[in-house]
Parts: sequence; structure tokens; C-alpha cells
Amino acid sequence: MQHLLSMNDLTKQEIMNLIDTAQAIESGEHILPMERTFASNIFLEPSTRTKNSFYIAEKRLGMEVLDMNGVDSSVTKGETLEDTLKTLQAIGVKLAVVRQPEVGVLQQAAHEVSSLSIINAGDGTGEHPTQSLLDLYTISKEFSSFEGLRVAIAGDIKHSRVARSNACALEKLGAHVCFVAPEAWRDESISINYISMDEACEQVDVLMLLRIQHERHIISDNQGDYLQEFGLTIERERCMKDEAVILHPAPVNRGVEIDSSLVESEKSRIFQQMSNGVLMRMAIIQTLLKGELQYEY
Repeated sequence: MQHLLSMNDLTKQEIMNLIDTAQAIESGEHILPMERTFASNIFLEPSTRTKNSFYIAEKRLGMEVLDMNGVDSSVTKGETLEDTLKTLQAIGVKLAVVRQPEVGVLQQAAHEVSSLSIINAGDGTGEHPTQSLLDLYTISKEFSSFEGLRVAIAGDIKHSRVARSNACALEKLGAHVCFVAPEAWRDESISINYISMDEACEQVDVLMLLRIQHERHIISDNQGDYLQEFGLTIERERCMKDEAVILHPAPVNRGVEIDSSLVESEKSRIFQQMSNGVLMRMAIIQTLLKGELQYEY
């Protein structure tokens, strides 16, 4: 494959191959040297974890990294994203990691380049495939199979690209996915399988929490009672299965979607997700660019 734009584009086998590659990298195998290979990280929206995780992944692979944002990009002068990517391709960049606010723009841009691989690092409320893949890798380290696994995605479903990518991928792998959200934040284009947070905590193997995305809401929401109605409280955590785990893509609004004391709890894998993100992004980069490398894989 040349690009990673959507989890819909990946087969079950391709997802499992990426998980296996991340595992091999974590074990010290299959780390391909990529000296003199250039990557460009184009982040037109704020990011801490994704941007820096990609930077670390690229540097660990030996890549040269060009850092671009909305201030120093010619997009601010009116240049289209497609032309920016074609410019990078023309000067020899092999990989572009792009976060930008418009759904579907990267799919169009992908048709404009032939020797440049594009990774979608988040497109508005569209998708976030690399977050989904690192979540899947984290889950795979806890459970022997995705088949029959019960997963709840809880929070601001309507505005979450993470929810969209994970719902697609988990169902493809055979997991049973349900959702928890206030009525106004539900998205029935993803699923109509909504349950209460109490039911989710009692039933699921994986509880995936999402933050409230105020920046994507037209009207400011009152979150004062959110923790008690829809969040993970200490009382609800006590009702979870012994082997169940808690995930969150972060940033975490402590005391809103999760009680602050549970972020570092025994069931939490929130900071492990961040560590796994570097490994999975290394695996994705190697998979996309292995045809460009003069090394045996």
C-alpha cells in the first residue's frame, strides 16, 4: 500500500500484519535503516502526542524530518494542500504525515502524487487511523484475540475521528462494539448500539474513553455533571471485570471523562498507549516505504 488514509482501506490481514510488525520492532527485530530518507510532518491543527510520536518514530528509523505547521506553510498564502504535497514530492520527500481540519481532502490529494506516501494524522471529524492502530496494538498485548472481545467507546462520539476509525477496525477484527454518549453526541451513522456507562463497565473487556471536543462544538456544553452521568467514576471502575482495561487517546480531561485517580490505575493503559504509538508508527512507516528501500525486509 502507498498511503494510510482510512481504516476502511485496510483488510483484516493488513491490520494484523501491522500489529505483528510493531511487535517485531518492540522485540528489536525488523528495524530498517532509513538514512537519507526525508519525511515531512504537516500539522495544521494542534497536536502533542501524534506529532511528537511521529517525530520520535521517524528519528528512530534514521529519517530526516521536515517540520511544517500552519504558520510556516505556504497554505497560509493560499496554496492548496495538494500543491504543497506535490512540491514536497518534487524535492525528494518520501513521506508526508498530515493533520488538517477538512474531511476527505487527503483522499483527493493522494491522487495527485505518485512517489510520496501520505499518512492521515487526523482530518477534522473524519478519521485518525494511526491512533486506531496503536489502540489495536495495545489491546492485542492484553488479549489473545479480537474475536468476540467486548469493547465500549464512550464520550463525544459525534465529533470523534478516533471513534470512527476504531469502530470500523474493531468490527472488522470480530470484536463486539458498543457506545456510550449523551443523546446530542451520538452518531448513528457509526452505530445505534448505545448503552449506559453502568452497563458498559459491567460488560466490556475494553473501555475506551474519549474527551469532550469543545473546539468542534458550535455551542459550549455544560460538562458539570458529565463525570457522574457518562464518565468513569471510582464506583464504576470497581464494577469492571478484573481483566478489563481502560484506554484513552488523550489529552485527558481529568475529573470530566475519568476520575483523576484512575488515569494511573492498575486497569489503565493510557500512558502505555503513548509508548505503543511510537512502535506502531514505526511499523506503519516501514510498511509504506519498504518498496523504496534497498534492504531486504
